[in-house]
Amino acid sequence: MKIIKNISIILFLLVANNMFAQVKFEAKVSKQKLGVNERLRIDFEMNQDGDNFVPPNFEDFTVVGGPNTSLMNSYANGVKTYQKTYSYFLAPKKKGKFTIKQATIEIDGEVYKTFPVTITVTAAVDKPNGQPDASDIASDKIHLVAEVSNSSPYLNEPTTVVYKLYVSRDVGISSNWREKQTPRYNDFWSQNIEIKGLNIQRGEYKGEDYRYVVLRKTVLYPQKTGKLKLEPLVLDVTVEVPTGRANIFGQPIMTQVPKTVTAGSRTIDVKPLPEQGKPSDFKGAVGDFSFNVTTSKNQLNATESLQAKIEISGSGNLKLFELPKLTTPSSLEVYEPEHKENVRTGLGGMQGSISDTYTIVPQFRGKYPVPSISFSYFDLKTESYKRITSEEIIIDVVEGPTAVVNSSENTDENNTKQTVKPSSNAFAFIKTSSNWESVSSEGFFKSTSFWCLLLLPFLAIPLAIVIRRAKDKRDADVVGSRIRKADRLAKKYLSEAKKNLGQKEAFYESLERALHNYLKAKLNIETSDFNKEKIETLLTKKQVESTVVSDFISILESCELARYTPITNVTMQNDYDKAAKTISLIDKQIR
Repeated sequence: MKIIKNISIILFLLVANNMFAQVKFEAKVSKQKLGVNERLRIDFEMNQDGDNFVPPNFEDFTVVGGPNTSLMNSYANGVKTYQKTYSYFLAPKKKGKFTIKQATIEIDGEVYKTFPVTITVTAAVDKPNGQPDASDIASDKIHLVAEVSNSSPYLNEPTTVVYKLYVSRDVGISSNWREKQTPRYNDFWSQNIEIKGLNIQRGEYKGEDYRYVVLRKTVLYPQKTGKLKLEPLVLDVTVEVPTGRANIFGQPIMTQVPKTVTAGSRTIDVKPLPEQGKPSDFKGAVGDFSFNVTTSKNQLNATESLQAKIEISGSGNLKLFELPKLTTPSSLEVYEPEHKENVRTGLGGMQGSISDTYTIVPQFRGKYPVPSISFSYFDLKTESYKRITSEEIIIDVVEGPTAVVNSSENTDENNTKQTVKPSSNAFAFIKTSSNWESVSSEGFFKSTSFWCLLLLPFLAIPLAIVIRRAKDKRDADVVGSRIRKADRLAKKYLSEAKKNLGQKEAFYESLERALHNYLKAKLNIETSDFNKEKIETLLTKKQVESTVVSDFISILESCELARYTPITNVTMQNDYDKAAKTISLIDKQIR
């Protein structure tokens, strides 16, 4: 009887152990009845890790989010609990009763299937019942806004568009966002303003406290009147939404929801410049300007040169109009002007100066007047046209040949042209002869240089053999070559981060980008697909040591944590050294 009792106990323990080790693979839905304007979350949960997960065909639904993967390990009373979940967010296409078919996964060589789930879709509801799902929360808590400084400017008046991403304090956003659609500004002259680092700032959105970052600043000068449309900026972002659950350490468990956010298109109504009072010499200048015409000297000799400079400075559309032309007497030789621009563009528009510099060479003695030049522009402050006129300039040529006037032509009062007789000394400043001296040289044949050049190829042969053997030896050193290649790769990806040492936000952004780009190059997958669990799995499959993988994950966590905590320069240097060492080790070990 005692033997039978012992056997019974053993059998009971085996059955109990088998029950605890039983594989569970289930499909769970957030609700089984919903309105056609509501969304459904479906989770495929398993208590053991598996491969080759195949979701059902959601033919009656539109997948608006997912798959999102979450992983949870916990210990209670010495018992380990494992749970892995694939989550999808679905929007019904129409009313009716629909069946979500089976999903499959392979665990330890066995294929497991979920049970089909029946969902009833009713007419649209005014107020969806129940708690909003993660996708709805993400939609309500993140907003992309295009702020236009002036929605009704004049033609060629600057206006600024600033794109801000507002994120509620209740959610987070991962760093692997990307621009899905970049705005193009048809009918505008545009220039982007450089943004150094995405600094997190505090602000309000519709009366609520939000965090925001400025993603893009662009200055626009409309080149056409009427209603002009600005194409939207569209981003793909991953929003981290709290699930309402916590891990064993009390930290909230987050789920990642992919979202596409857009700033929407904006319309700018461009006003034409007024016709009343428009000067005849107006060439499109709009802003606030000063105008000067100067010469490098007013007195010189014939065949010498001087420079006449026409310069406009101030703020306005400096790059978008032509400068007035210089007019001179026909007896002055004038060359094509050299155009220079010293213009900087900020949020207020263009500021600086533009100029044309003419080179003038007089040929004859005399006094030559340079007529005054006028410049007109539209002043935005007074909304009126203004004209600036330069003073007349006299160029006094004190020495040189004299122009000869033909007396027969002078009798015609209507003929003001002069016939000029050039002097024979007009090109006296050009040398037409030279004093050459012969240079004696020794014979090259059989000289020292001759024998050196003759023997040089023979001396180079042993040197080439030595270099070749050294290269073969270096190529044969596979381990050394791999180490050198790994070190070069680490320096390549971390070069930008090294430049930003000492600047916390810029350093950790460039460091995180370097780590993602490295993984993208080595694993051939998009960084938008990365999460820490997937990185760990992929690197482990590539036979990278677990300690090296842990160091890589810890560096990524440091990049995320650094955005919200103060960091010293010593810590940044340590993180940089650790990243360089870890990338080098991964490149040596990866298979």
